[in-house]
Amino acid sequence: MYELIKESLTDRNAALELSKSKKDITEVVDAISDLSLEETMKLGTIFKQFPIGCDLTEVVVGTCASDLDEKELYGNCHLANMIGAPIHICAYAFADIAEKADKKGIEIMEEVYNLTDVPLDLDHFGKYGPMRFPREIVKCGGDCYNKGPSFTECPRGRIHSRLIDKEKEGIIDKEEWVKLSSSVAINLTSEQNGDAHAAPLEEAIDLANLAKKYNKGLEAIMFVGDGYDELITGFENAINLETDVFVIEGGPFNRCENTTEGFAKAIAMSRILCPGKVVATNGAYENECRAGLRSGLNVIITGFPKNHHGYMCGYEPGTARRGKFGLPKIIEIMNEEIKDSRVRVPVQRDELMALTHAVKFAGPENIYPKKIGSFTLGDAHWATVQNSKMYKDLKLPITLDEITNELNKDSISIHGGRFTSWSIAKELDSKGVEEIIITDVDPMVEEITVNNLQEELNATIIRGNQDDTDSAKKAKQSVIATTIPNITRLINKKIPNAINIL
Repeated sequence: MYELIKESLTDRNAALELSKSKKDITEVVDAISDLSLEETMKLGTIFKQFPIGCDLTEVVVGTCASDLDEKELYGNCHLANMIGAPIHICAYAFADIAEKADKKGIEIMEEVYNLTDVPLDLDHFGKYGPMRFPREIVKCGGDCYNKGPSFTECPRGRIHSRLIDKEKEGIIDKEEWVKLSSSVAINLTSEQNGDAHAAPLEEAIDLANLAKKYNKGLEAIMFVGDGYDELITGFENAINLETDVFVIEGGPFNRCENTTEGFAKAIAMSRILCPGKVVATNGAYENECRAGLRSGLNVIITGFPKNHHGYMCGYEPGTARRGKFGLPKIIEIMNEEIKDSRVRVPVQRDELMALTHAVKFAGPENIYPKKIGSFTLGDAHWATVQNSKMYKDLKLPITLDEITNELNKDSISIHGGRFTSWSIAKELDSKGVEEIIITDVDPMVEEITVNNLQEELNATIIRGNQDDTDSAKKAKQSVIATTIPNITRLINKKIPNAINIL
């Protein structure tokens, strides 16, 4: 494993082999622990690329806090929805806001679901439903992040206490919260010597089973911790519970000797090990965020003022305190650190709509965690997005079955070689098409797509060598396999007779 990881730094074929292979967690951690920071960043970036990983960079936004009123919460949610940022649901805060308004927590959740259409990410949820905390917890000023850089317990010696009797009152609505969510977060830090900060593993297992019951995306929250034994424990539990997304918390929960390097290595390790190929952080100092973004980090969870995620990412000790508006700062950090992205950084509503269209077009029978060839069609985003209201409300102009019926010819050229083309090629193959030409502006995408499809399909799959016009001339019919309008228009200028899926 060590040699394969080292080879992956300079050899794409080695990276592909590593991506496909069964991985030993300890061997991966050992190998990446021996890399320099520069090598770590290079490796993480390589494995963020399609189709080895997930190449999107995005913010997920906490819109709530216990001392907000309903209108403030809804306004925050409207704004997140307008920019296309998934909403991180801190269930305890929804329940507290509801209590002040003489409502049930699920009523607030339903209202947010009805007001928005972006994915809803459920957190702080336990065996009875929303977790409930005493005043000193929900009013916490963020002392741990402000004092940093690391500690073993709360600076005031406070434990992570809960109001269990209040939680039990909400158990009747427990499954309804999950039904309205797109993804569910579980916390594994109690297994990493973080039992003062998280519920026991049994609660995580209970919630993981409930998420699977309703086919929701599953996220595993874990600490960087000591960067070795505790991190291995987190990875092992996350994989055993079949989680889709790894969420790595640094900040005061990073006890590595070199915290920046330790965080970067935890992100790169996650890039290799995470089944859904999406790696996030819910708490990381600014220097960790920057190193993490260069090491393959996809998602930073941030927040509005008063929401605790508003200060947990992007600030340094001495400045990280409750009341910070983390969202604009995280957006600026992302734009400073991510260069040459094929899409906007972070992705916004237009990109989210295009992704949702692709997911719905490809169909649940094809997408992640199902595979075509050696790779899943899509990543954990595809599992999450299909549970959103945006997905539910989207009306497809043409379905996969309809378009492949129109393309029932001997030779077809597909323009755009990313995941949508995989579903089209698979369907065409099932209908007996003999030859499929794949072209993409990115030669790596084109080559890997062709090789991957040829592993599974009976049709002959041919590279179009990044030439749309020539590929269309060689085929009897052509289809543009992108859900991004401006790309469709550009290709349509070269191939006016092509069918497109928009």
